Amino acid sequence: MKYTNKLHSKNILIVGGTSGIGFAVAEASLEHGANVTIASSSPSKLQSSLSRLRSSYPDLPENSIRGTTLNLSAPDVEDQIIAAYEFATENGKNKLDHVVNTAGDPFGLPNLSDVTPTGAAAVVTVRYIGNLMLAKHVSKYINISPESSFTTTSGVNAAKPQDGWSGIIGVATAVEGLTRALAKDLKPVRANCVSPGAIRTELFDHFGDAETVEKMVQKYADMTLMGKIGKPEDSAESYLYLMKCAFVSGTTMQVDGGYLLV
Repeated sequence: MKYTNKLHSKNILIVGGTSGIGFAVAEASLEHGANVTIASSSPSKLQSSLSRLRSSYPDLPENSIRGTTLNLSAPDVEDQIIAAYEFATENGKNKLDHVVNTAGDPFGLPNLSDVTPTGAAAVVTVRYIGNLMLAKHVSKYINISPESSFTTTSGVNAAKPQDGWSGIIGVATAVEGLTRALAKDLKPVRANCVSPGAIRTELFDHFGDAETVEKMVQKYADMTLMGKIGKPEDSAESYLYLMKCAFVSGTTMQVDGGYLLV
């Protein structure tokens, strides 16, 4: 079973693993036999997600599903990252094989005329600086091998921005550039990025009431070749591939339903 067991008994840390794409990656990793630690900035979401995972996979050992808090927007972010790595590796005794970061925070779409330096800087805190700081400390806590990986997350608008995205689009392109640089700086550990299109996650709920959200969902569905938006489970497959394939590094994988071709 040299293909389906590639993640069996591997130790995986998933930052942002309590909701959306990250939660789906956690589910998929557990189904492939991995030991999973999820990290979240919300203690209540963390406990709820751990309960959901343990309920969904009751036959798995208790210690194969663990969780810790990590707030990538906190002033003491480096201390929190080190604490999360220490927890996930049991103080360095059981090193990680893969680190996945799907963490994000709600964002608005300010008109270009309304962009401020403070607002522009805030956009990069979780999604770019968080990745950079995670990468800074990962080598101490991961098995140094091409079998190991560090996976970031950007977004399809980096390649095909819509109107009104100037105020925030730089963070997505920055993450993809960072990933290519990390592929060199972390080698032989591999660094890759997943660029999802519109995926129906909890972030959609921040865009307005139910009617507004459904209109937005249909809008994005019409922008794909398939006439629908993605599910977290769709994107999770990309993260699994990037973890399992030991000969891919420095790449960005598009998971967008053909959005770039429309």
